[in-house]
Amino acid sequence: MITSPEHERLLRLATRASLAVASILIVAKAIAWWLSGSVSLLAGLTDSALDGVASFLNLLAVHYALRPADEDHRYGHGKAEALSGIAQSLFIGVSALLIAYQAVDRIQHPEPLGAPGLGIAVMLLSIALTVALLMFQHKVIRETGSTAIRADSLHYRSDLLLNASILVALILALFGWQQLDAYFGLAIAVYILWSSIQIARETVAILMDEELPPDVSVRMLELARSVPGVLGAHDLRTRVSGNHWFVQLHLELPGHLTLSVAHALSDQAADAIQQEFPKAEVLVHADPREVVKRAVV
Repeated sequence: MITSPEHERLLRLATRASLAVASILIVAKAIAWWLSGSVSLLAGLTDSALDGVASFLNLLAVHYALRPADEDHRYGHGKAEALSGIAQSLFIGVSALLIAYQAVDRIQHPEPLGAPGLGIAVMLLSIALTVALLMFQHKVIRETGSTAIRADSLHYRSDLLLNASILVALILALFGWQQLDAYFGLAIAVYILWSSIQIARETVAILMDEELPPDVSVRMLELARSVPGVLGAHDLRTRVSGNHWFVQLHLELPGHLTLSVAHALSDQAADAIQQEFPKAEVLVHADPREVVKRAVV
């Protein structure tokens, strides 16, 4: 299966948009944190800085993953996306630990916040940019199913919660509840760490060639068996690499068929699956029904 030019365009655009948003937020949060001293803003700055690094790695990974299959990589380069997901998970986990350290230190050594109004303005900007990015990423994920963009979207969803929490902390600081800033930062760190674990679990599953969901496999077998002339289908195996689903299965056919007819039925079964699951690249092996019966006995 070949990734469509539109999918490639969306993937490249999504990675560039992510990097651009992270860069803008790094500058804005750095200025606001420098003037306010807020631990919550520092948490946001740390997270955005690591987001920027992760988004840059994501851009490189997607660029590599979109390269066509070659003699050394006959199944393509799609797993580069999963490797990018692992890198993002590590970066997000590190950011969570740094935020937690700063929050605990501020709880033990309280300091007054400065310029909370500027911090509030920056967080409103952050929320607006993050929402816009998430909406675009959702469209790209729906169209392409990209693992790398899904991981990127997951940590930007975490950022949305992070930014909202920082906004609440800064608003409370205006009313004299400045100590809550550090506690908000600590709670955010725990949530970010959990997000990094979720990303790691998903990407490791892809790297370990985990099967597609059972309902998808069952449906694929149903589609293969629905082809007129096919007596049965079994031994379906699946795995994911980037935007590609690699599918293998055995068809049960009458043993008296000519090779040409058996080949045509195999192609029809593969086409039936690909029509419903366009990401699938299907490899079919034809088994004479008589051989299957003897194997079962």
